[in-house]
Amino acid sequence: MDTKELLKKVRQIELSIRGVVNEVFAGEYHSVFKGRGMEFAEVREYQPGDDVRTIDWNVSARMNHPFVKVFDEERELTVMILFDCSGSKMFGSSGQQKADLATEIAALFASSAIKNNDKVGLIMFSDRVEKFVAPRKGRQHVLRVIRELLFVDDPENRGRHRQTDIASALAYLNRVVKRKATVFLISDFYDEAYEQDLRIANKRHDLVAVHIVDPLEEQIPGVGLLEVRDLESGETVVVDTSRRGVREAYAGAVQSEKNRLSRFFKTIGIDYIDLYTNRSYQIPLTRFFKIRARRVR
Repeated sequence: MDTKELLKKVRQIELSIRGVVNEVFAGEYHSVFKGRGMEFAEVREYQPGDDVRTIDWNVSARMNHPFVKVFDEERELTVMILFDCSGSKMFGSSGQQKADLATEIAALFASSAIKNNDKVGLIMFSDRVEKFVAPRKGRQHVLRVIRELLFVDDPENRGRHRQTDIASALAYLNRVVKRKATVFLISDFYDEAYEQDLRIANKRHDLVAVHIVDPLEEQIPGVGLLEVRDLESGETVVVDTSRRGVREAYAGAVQSEKNRLSRFFKTIGIDYIDLYTNRSYQIPLTRFFKIRARRVR
């Protein structure tokens, strides 16, 4: 992909998400994701009903009557996007690849954060960390994030690192981001042995898991003998999809793993969203924001 084509795609994504950011998510985002805590604003005289724990004893002693500290919510957040760019994301059966949907979702979160004056950073990973973009503010920074997302998913730029290592990406996150951040982990979660790293990351940060799914991954059609290739390992296998038992066993195994993921995320307190390549993402994301807003009030 040459520079001209890359910039054109950046512009297309920016235009496609602008309305959603402005009309749907801006207010919800602000109410759902809070800053690091409270910062000191001023002192004022004590009034009946004030929390005695906020009394500033030093000022009160000097003024000979009680004064309390007043705090404002510290709104500024650091938002980190952990973006899975492994080989399995290059699959799609309904007009767009999982990588396309993941890129648009990442751009949506980044743009919502910038609109609320938060910092945005990016970690792209396969079986290694492919790219780290340090958190910064501003529209130009978001455009850079989108360019990086498009560049890494361009087949011309992909190397041999096509597998997935979520654990390594989370360990890298914990090394480079010292203060608490809101973290969107965008992946299809075709990986194993990352649960402990998720637990650790979720204790340090506010972590949201965004599961990217293609419908053909959940239910294969009955089309006879079908050669299936693993986009990460390169291995191929021939499946007789005309056999109902084969299709049902496959669908059952996929649903079982999906249920396991959902239970695990719920158990350790991580918000979890399923997004499909053949459906609008606005409805599930809006539902997610509303549910979370009710919980944090």
